[in-house]
Amino acid sequence: MSHLKLFAAMVQWHGIKTLRKPGIARRVLFHGQRYVSSGTSEPFLSGSNSNYVEEMYYAWLENPQSVHKIRGHHVAQLDPLGILDADLDSFVPSDLITTIDKLGFYGLHESDLDKVFQLPTTTFIGGNENSLSLREIIKRLENTYCQHIGLEFMFINDVEQCQWIRQKFETPGVMKFTNEEKRTLLARLVRSMRFEDFLARKWSSEKRFGLEGCEVMIPALKTIIDKSSEMGIEYVIMGMPHRGRLNVLANVIRKELEQIFCQFDPKLEAADEGSGDVKYHLGMYHERINRATNKKITLSLMANPSHLEAVDPVVQGKTKAEQFYRGDTAGKKVMSILLHGDAAFAGQGVVYETFHLSDLPSYTTNGTIHVVVNNQIGFTTDPRMARSSPYPTDVARVVNAPIFHVNADDPEAVMYVCSVAAEWRNTFNKDVVVDLVCYRRRGHNEMDEPMFTQPLMYKQIHKQVPVLKKYADKLIADGTVTLQEFEEEIAKYDRICEEAYTRSKDNKILHIKHWLDSPWPGFFNVDGEPKSMSCPPTGISEDLLTHIGNVASSVPVKDFKIHAGLSRILRARLEMTKNRVVDWALAEYMAFGSFLKEGIHVRLSGQDVERGTFSHRHHVLHDQEVDKRTCVPMNHLWEQQAPYTVCNSSLSEYGVLGFELGFAMASPNALVCWEAQFGDFHNTAQCIIDQFISSGQAKWVRHNGIVLLLPHGMEGMGPEHSSARPERFLQMSNDDSDAYPEFTEQFEVSQLYECNWIVVNCSTPANYFHVLRRQILLPFRKPLIVLTPKSLLRHPEAKSSFDEMVSGTTFQRVIPENGLAAQAPHEVKRVIFCTGKVYYDLVKERKNQDLEKQVAITRLEQISPFPFDLLKEELEKYPGADLVWCQEEHKNSGYYDYVKPRFRTIVNHTRPIWYVGREPAAAAATGNKNTHLVSLRRFLDTAFNLEAFEGKTF
Repeated sequence: MSHLKLFAAMVQWHGIKTLRKPGIARRVLFHGQRYVSSGTSEPFLSGSNSNYVEEMYYAWLENPQSVHKIRGHHVAQLDPLGILDADLDSFVPSDLITTIDKLGFYGLHESDLDKVFQLPTTTFIGGNENSLSLREIIKRLENTYCQHIGLEFMFINDVEQCQWIRQKFETPGVMKFTNEEKRTLLARLVRSMRFEDFLARKWSSEKRFGLEGCEVMIPALKTIIDKSSEMGIEYVIMGMPHRGRLNVLANVIRKELEQIFCQFDPKLEAADEGSGDVKYHLGMYHERINRATNKKITLSLMANPSHLEAVDPVVQGKTKAEQFYRGDTAGKKVMSILLHGDAAFAGQGVVYETFHLSDLPSYTTNGTIHVVVNNQIGFTTDPRMARSSPYPTDVARVVNAPIFHVNADDPEAVMYVCSVAAEWRNTFNKDVVVDLVCYRRRGHNEMDEPMFTQPLMYKQIHKQVPVLKKYADKLIADGTVTLQEFEEEIAKYDRICEEAYTRSKDNKILHIKHWLDSPWPGFFNVDGEPKSMSCPPTGISEDLLTHIGNVASSVPVKDFKIHAGLSRILRARLEMTKNRVVDWALAEYMAFGSFLKEGIHVRLSGQDVERGTFSHRHHVLHDQEVDKRTCVPMNHLWEQQAPYTVCNSSLSEYGVLGFELGFAMASPNALVCWEAQFGDFHNTAQCIIDQFISSGQAKWVRHNGIVLLLPHGMEGMGPEHSSARPERFLQMSNDDSDAYPEFTEQFEVSQLYECNWIVVNCSTPANYFHVLRRQILLPFRKPLIVLTPKSLLRHPEAKSSFDEMVSGTTFQRVIPENGLAAQAPHEVKRVIFCTGKVYYDLVKERKNQDLEKQVAITRLEQISPFPFDLLKEELEKYPGADLVWCQEEHKNSGYYDYVKPRFRTIVNHTRPIWYVGREPAAAAATGNKNTHLVSLRRFLDTAFNLEAFEGKTF
């Protein structure tokens, strides 16, 4: 590129695009005022022209659209291969100077290049000088913006932040490194590259998703960590995809090399800890001394699935939790680093969802440093086919995060950019993106052939000199190191790898627990097992119930005016408390409040959870006369209590559920709940459910006690507001339908410990209270899936007495028939098993048909793990009765396919378990009220037709 073209591009960085020919007046309008500068005889950047530059700058402050686009980054030399532009925007506007004759467009001539001009106050290129020649101005701008660093920040509508960035990059001499810093950088490059070379030599036919082509990422991460440690950071939580993961584990987290190398041994046996995962998905937690600062630093790399970017919100949630428990409200002790691939960063929607959490009060982590490994390819897909935006990083612009593009074959430029990124995060508590423009030396994995689809790119890559050799040659040439010193550094690390390889052969068993990313010190015993296999009763004292009920019915802040409708709700709560009964909302209040007294933090997140989608919760009160004045009565229960966090989330399921999952990872001593607005909506977060919640413990030995609250119930409200699709959770439950368990004294707790998650559909507020309490009182943690009600929130029969919640009471996995049928079980003709809301429909219909002696109704409250022991008792109680499973869901959804084989196992396949419910359907529910009622009437008739199954074959 010519200096003239560069000059035009850089001039536009400072808002000087509209320099005109002499005699043309310049006008800038803002705040209703007009500023005119004739400029008839003044040279460029002097006199009123200099004032004009400042006017344009202030005009930009008022309206960034009033000045020309900034595009210095478009002309920077970012591609180490030299064959592609880092961005896809190749359009060159007609007013961009590409030849000398176009200087006249701005009233300039070639002779002006040696004239000295006064510099505007908005630039730092002068250093201590106030004026420079035009030629020198061009040179300094070129050195700043058009070498190996491209900056995007002019979209940020904050003067201080923009000027901060300008100063960091424009000030002459800012990118000078000491010889010691260069030696350290070289040593880190040696480790990064020789690690990959070692793996390639030892296991040439193994997939490892190596870092070749972006080896600079290792010293880049270490620079970020060093700088952050220097500024007070004590804990760094990281998330990344598979490429380069083993290198990060080895050279950043400092996982023992023998533990990594033994993963390649095909004879390595797995300990009995779960199914495990491939080596390039595993995480790690490590505390060590940072050598650069001599300070203690804790590093955690989160385990993750192949689903790219899915780990992003999980990392943010864990980071938020670690900050919360440390009282680190400004993020000065704990921070997150997220690594991305270029194609995934642009293509995966969860990236956008995660960015939109970055500045929300209950979700912000006070700034994340994003590092993009920009291979300029996604598997086999060219960037032109992979994104519509110029850069893969453009998504970050939505939150005004500065974006620093840098040529990854210039290690010193990379280190400087990473240092500035760490300073930015510490200074402004905002996200920042470092885009490492690099290449992928091999295919998508080591077994893949990239020449099939990118022949020209890979011909160039095959010629490309590795960055380590380039940088070593440079340092040897300038005398910073000698060839002998360089070779000794290589030999030293090769020897470390060989010694670790020898030790790795002694490892015969793989223990996944050695790769745990979120340990809970003191919660389990030294072997990682529960300290007991028992659970105490989940009830609480009546005095405690009454106290919580009274606070839940009050406004504990003076001179606080609430809505008249809310006053009625609070009076009703008080009346219930006096009468010793609770509805669903009050039972939840009791459970949450009891934990706060015990020092257990409770966090409830989701769309509109503060009030509740169905206007039943009202955990945040709003003053009707003072804007934004709120009160959370739950935080006024006791003087010394744990905090309660209830927060409306952004309109996101995938990102927010991932965030809450990460929050729950940080500590076992917290109840973390995510509520879907309707249970159906959890399917947009299915990746988090499938890859983390369902299988997280099996893959990564990671316990998690997150609670999913999924409103569920067939009420004629349509296919998207009815079903939480319980069949999906039951299909992924790991309890065996054919293995008849041995019933021991600790059967309930042992069964819970062996399961991958717990699925319940409570029919009473008391049982909902107990299952929440049990979640924390268990000696281990499992995800809890709760199918919560909608119409039952206000159903007159759906209330519970304090007697069902006081000390000594517990969660009932099965609620057996306790009416007339139970008094004479041998006369019972039919036993109907059901779960959830349909119980109330069945009870009402049974009474209407006067069948209370002939038909018993038993409620299955905990569906998975299946309560074999209690249901065996129920089945033996009614030996002559038909066995029916009744559900309001369609036959191909709901619970029948799950419960049927398990009931059959209990009866040793000697008795059928008949189905009663809606017929199979493609949609989860109807949206027609009449159709809904007709189908309800049909299956209720079948349920109480005692001759319905006569003559039928099961």
